[in-house]
Amino acid sequence: MKNKCVITIGRQFGSGGRAIGEKLAKKLDVPFYDKELISLAAKESGTNPDVFKDVDETATNSLLYTLSMGMYNYGNGILAMGDLPINDKLYLLQHEIIKELATKGSCVIVGRCADYILKDNPNCINIFIHANMEYRKQRAVVVHNIEEKRAEHIINKTDKTRANYYSFYSGQKWGALQNYDLCIDSSKLSDDQVVDLICTYVELKSK
Repeated sequence: MKNKCVITIGRQFGSGGRAIGEKLAKKLDVPFYDKELISLAAKESGTNPDVFKDVDETATNSLLYTLSMGMYNYGNGILAMGDLPINDKLYLLQHEIIKELATKGSCVIVGRCADYILKDNPNCINIFIHANMEYRKQRAVVVHNIEEKRAEHIINKTDKTRANYYSFYSGQKWGALQNYDLCIDSSKLSDDQVVDLICTYVELKSK
């Protein structure tokens, strides 16, 4: 990739967003970040990665926070990072890591409100991958080894969790068209074709 570009990918569960992001990064020869962000956050904080895995991309009914100040307000005092709920601690760590990664060079980042975190970055392209339910159910069974009778329930539950997470930390609606540069129905194309489509968009925008 000639010009610096950070591509964020929001995705419905079962749409293949992660696989598409991974293939895209490989084709563009740039770093790929998804679960890797958990490891980076764990390393940064000195926390066991297993502690973060269960709360990744989930929100809590925690106290209000002020990201612009980089700290949480609690009554008349300030809560230190160590006092935060684990969900919020992980989000704040990933928030800073994503911003730092975006300054280093081109990359592909999946989920974690990356489009919102990098909303003021002129080199950022935001993609949302979606698909119809039947396609997602089939992919859930084949790729994620989910029982067919439970597939739709798991899909809806996961999407709700992602939507709540995005709304909680960004104050915006997950999947809303205005938040993305390109929304793609992955059921209409192969993963490789979706990757090619995104690459074409990136190339056209860079011109």
